[in-house]
Order: sequence, then C-alpha cells, then structure tokens
Amino acid sequence: MQPFFDHTKGVKKTTVGYTGGHTVDPSYEDVSSGTTGHAESIQIEFDPQEVSYEKLLNIYWHNIDPKVNGQFADEGTQYRTVIFYHSDEQKRIAEQSKKDLRASGRFDKPIVTQIVPASVFYPAEDYHQKYYLKSTSQYNMYHDNSGRVEYLEKTWDR
Repeated sequence: MQPFFDHTKGVKKTTVGYTGGHTVDPSYEDVSSGTTGHAESIQIEFDPQEVSYEKLLNIYWHNIDPKVNGQFADEGTQYRTVIFYHSDEQKRIAEQSKKDLRASGRFDKPIVTQIVPASVFYPAEDYHQKYYLKSTSQYNMYHDNSGRVEYLEKTWDR
C-alpha cells in the first residue's frame, strides 16, 4: 500500500507498521504469526489543505479487497482490511465511504473492512520501510503474482 500513498500529493510521510493488537512492540515475525492481534498497517501523515481524507480513503478502497479477511496472497487476521480513525470526523467520513461503497453494487459479497479507533502504532523494522524501493525485484514479484493486479483490473476497470 505504501507506494499508492507515497505518490499522492499532500501525503507528507508514510510509515508501515503494526497496530490494533495486544502485543507490545511486536516484530514482523510476531505479527506474521497471527498471534499478536495486530494488523499490518500504514500510518499516513498528510496535509488536509492538499489532500482530503476522503481521497485517501478512495485510494485505500481502490487497492484492497474489502470482502475478505486477508489480502490477495496473504491470509489471516494480521492482513485484515481495517481503517483506524483518529477523530470522530474521520470515523464519520470512513463509515460514510464504506456505506457508499456498499451501496454502489460493485461487490457481490459483504464488505468486512473494520472501522475502529486508532491505538498504539508500532513502526515496522527499517527494512520494511519503503520496501518497494529497497527490494524492488522482490516487491514486484510479490505484487505481480499475488492476484492483486487481476482483481483490481476486474473490480475497477483499470
């Protein structure tokens, strides 16, 4: 998800990490085991004068499968789709965007993406930050073979 937001005007910083679970200061190995309750996530710092929260949500929805508890080749609750909000206004906007997406008729199954209050965010290890730039060939191999591209083309007519 990081490159989609990194290339958005108004996004000042993205940090990949883990949140929403019960383990303090988890590692990638901890989270990927599925036992921490955390979800792999991305923290986005943005200038609301340059990019709206609604636009960020739209980018999110257009790059995930909101109908499953996992993402493409990655299965398990640590890969669940979830929006962590930081204010009542963000919650309201996120819930409305989910409602609008549901009403669009685009999906034949229920949207299971959770909308929950933000909790402690633990940045991932340095080698995960900007992984798409640091390990381009590995990132591209995963991206191209995960089923994401085909799903997004089918779902969003890309």
